[in-house]
Amino acid sequence: MVVLNQDDIKNVFSMEDAIQADKDALKLYSLGKSAVPLRVNLDVPEHEGHSLYMPGYSADANALGVKIVSVYPKNIEKGLNSVPATMVLLNSETGEVCSLMDGTYLTRVRTGAVSGAAADVLARKDSKVFAMFGTGGQAETQLEAILTVRPIKIVKVFGISIERAERFAERMTAKFGEKFGVEIFAAKSSDEAIADADIITSVTTSKKPVFDGRLVKKGCHINGVGSYTPEMHEIDEYTITHADKVYVDTRNGVLNESGDLIIPIKNGTFSADRITGELGEVIAGKAPARISDDEITVFKTTGSAVLDIVNAQRIYENALKKGMGSIIEF
Repeated sequence: MVVLNQDDIKNVFSMEDAIQADKDALKLYSLGKSAVPLRVNLDVPEHEGHSLYMPGYSADANALGVKIVSVYPKNIEKGLNSVPATMVLLNSETGEVCSLMDGTYLTRVRTGAVSGAAADVLARKDSKVFAMFGTGGQAETQLEAILTVRPIKIVKVFGISIERAERFAERMTAKFGEKFGVEIFAAKSSDEAIADADIITSVTTSKKPVFDGRLVKKGCHINGVGSYTPEMHEIDEYTITHADKVYVDTRNGVLNESGDLIIPIKNGTFSADRITGELGEVIAGKAPARISDDEITVFKTTGSAVLDIVNAQRIYENALKKGMGSIIEF
């Protein structure tokens, strides 16, 4: 059994690799070439947390496994990761566990990459200004993914703590500023963040909208990442109901789990049949993409085990080729 930590994964798997893996995974899902039950979400109210169990299998990707991930927002106050996770990868031929890997970093990279995949498929090619809401554990890879697929020159970060947003902007400037030729700074308000934004990504655990959709400019692409329960609602109803096209990673996941769409549907202002398509359907040529530079597009993701198993399998294969990881036996 190969054990892979964060450094091992970084050494064998790039953001470009993850974006391609996510595109392939969502295409397999939308073509019915994977088995992905709706994840089990256990509420842990005593600690304001959730524990999720995400199994999946795809014969075409030779990928089988389960990710165990928890979401504990208050961990930030304890100096701990707010989204700890472990990935258990199985040999699809024998059913034996072949790898354990850092699911926390896997979650970060594949979740960032799915926003990158959506932006690559849906956002304007000339996108220059990026607004990001959220500065937690998921934020860095969300930023890296967008910088990887579009020629972004300005990044405006907004969070509930201006001090955290400023510290995040400083760290990201040191890491990505010179590499991508980008200016990164903390916005003082939500309105300032989205002003002139070509791409907006929200990765928060908010139960109320984090920006005003009426101020979104024409041609903007929006990624909704953080809402994973029916009560979470970081993208406002106006954005969903007035977007030219609305996409999801999986209909099953979003329509059962995300308040961003569930709430407008309950209010009668939106309906499931107004979803333009799954991102995998667009990639497979079965749903339309952007056809005009003026269209506002929205992509909502709640995550799917198909992303985890395909990324994990490719990480494992790359690690074997490069001799990375530690070997353990029961």
